[in-house]
Amino acid sequence: MSKKRGRLQIIHDILGAIRDKGGTIKPTHLLYKSNLSHQMMGEYIKELKEKGFITEDEGKKRSKTFSLSSKGYEYLAEYRTVVRFIESFGLEEEA
Repeated sequence: MSKKRGRLQIIHDILGAIRDKGGTIKPTHLLYKSNLSHQMMGEYIKELKEKGFITEDEGKKRSKTFSLSSKGYEYLAEYRTVVRFIESFGLEEEA
């Protein structure tokens, strides 16, 4: 059984999904990639927009997309640093 993702891991997964799609993603694709309910994803999206990690763009034909900001890219880089630190000292949480 997999362990439950923490808040920081979920944020990483959302931002990583956007990065992996070239920095811009449609909401439906993000929903599938982040593996969250519609309600939970909405809460995370709201927070990430408020904190400047992502932007929401409305294009032609009212199609919405989310784009990663420079702050979002910075989060991904720093998150990798923290994970490497935790792993190097054997501090991973037990399942």
